[in-house]
Amino acid sequence: MTDHVTTHQAAEDARNEDILIYLNGQLLPKERALVSVYDSGFMLGDGVWEGLRLYNGTWAFMDEHLNRLFEAAKAVDIDIGMDRNGVERALRDTQAANGMQSDAHARLMVTRGVKIRPFQHPDLSQSGPTFTIIMEHSKPSLPRGIRLATVPHMRGLPMTQDPKLNSHSKLNCILACIAAQKAGADEALMLDVHGFVNTTNACNFFIVRDGAVWTSTGDYCMNGITRQKVIDLCRAHDIPVFERNFSLVDTYGAQEAFLTGTFGAQTPVIEIDGRPIGDGDMGPITCRIRGLYQDLIAQVCA
Repeated sequence: MTDHVTTHQAAEDARNEDILIYLNGQLLPKERALVSVYDSGFMLGDGVWEGLRLYNGTWAFMDEHLNRLFEAAKAVDIDIGMDRNGVERALRDTQAANGMQSDAHARLMVTRGVKIRPFQHPDLSQSGPTFTIIMEHSKPSLPRGIRLATVPHMRGLPMTQDPKLNSHSKLNCILACIAAQKAGADEALMLDVHGFVNTTNACNFFIVRDGAVWTSTGDYCMNGITRQKVIDLCRAHDIPVFERNFSLVDTYGAQEAFLTGTFGAQTPVIEIDGRPIGDGDMGPITCRIRGLYQDLIAQVCA
């Protein structure tokens, strides 16, 4: 069986055994940070989440991440139970309690709360939201680039489950990832409803052809914050960049491919559907973009 890697692969860190987790206003050891089996998130995937990364004592692009968290909560009609200042305070309190300064990742999760009966209707969630922050020492550790396999699972239309929503209901993406691993790849390349290349199960997807950077239109994928930063950096530094429809044929002929996400920033792709991309290492355009992104992080997280 092929040894799989993931876009969220991190170096082991023993300090994570002793982290404190924020849960509904309390900071608790991992073994005590528990939610009810009646919780809406556990029972139905009824919740939203956001991931942030800590560099040099600063949470990168925190305002944009919190904007997206509150917009998602509004979209699914969940009251987080605190304002932005409260969420930011909870994030900083958790950071301080864990003594974290850099190379840390936070996952903020909000569910509709504990239900009085084990059924779907939102009115059965009567205890208010469940709000938690899992914060870990986390440094990306990828032994090689990512291998992708195209799968039959698509990111859906907005009237089914809008792919722009960071919801707890990730089964479609999990099934896509399983299909890719069954095919011997690491993660899944997912198409949109028209058959154009869209995104992976976990990250946004880019290719490089003849010195130009291509990514999907963004109509059927999570419009990631790191994705937008890469587009903005390309435009600011005279790297041609296009948000466009493109096919698997275009993809197989790319000189480079890479993924973007809060955790891994820019992750090289070395193979798609058994076809090598580039020379098995990070390509020159990807490398330049990564350097520009690192400069941006150094600037905003000084």
